[in-house]
Amino acid sequence: MYRKGHIGAALLAYAPLGAVTLAVGFETTAVVGALAAAGLAMVPDYDQRVPGIKHRGVTHTVRFAGVVGIGTAIVGGVVAGLHPEMGAAGVAGWAVFGGVVGTLTIIAHIGADALTPMGVEPFGDDGPHITYGVCRADSTLGNYGLLALGVAGTLLAYGIGSGLNSLLPV
Repeated sequence: MYRKGHIGAALLAYAPLGAVTLAVGFETTAVVGALAAAGLAMVPDYDQRVPGIKHRGVTHTVRFAGVVGIGTAIVGGVVAGLHPEMGAAGVAGWAVFGGVVGTLTIIAHIGADALTPMGVEPFGDDGPHITYGVCRADSTLGNYGLLALGVAGTLLAYGIGSGLNSLLPV
């Protein structure tokens, strides 16, 4: 898939986490998570810019998703740690949240590429080759369709999360 499709897939994958984050009252965190998911959506395709790395190879694996998750967990913890008012629980929460968002986003990218005839090998060269052949990576309908699903999922998550939050006692 292309950028629009991958951003849509990332937003769609993030939507349930965003809804829960909103529901428990962390509005800013929910927005930061959505922006992070959209911003990280193309990371696996940086393999095309690195000589010697096969496209849809190591950067399109569950292992790579874990590495990115560890990286985003560290970033989340460090950024939260810059704010002493956060406390240890806040720093840990941001680290976990960052790790989940990073991992989820890369898995969404892999899933979107599995929709194409080229497919992916999410468990590496020894694992199964997965392709659903739904549309080509350059499909305008496929990419805009995923983007539309991601935006719709985000809006639905916002509505559900905000609605549930309004039901919680103050």
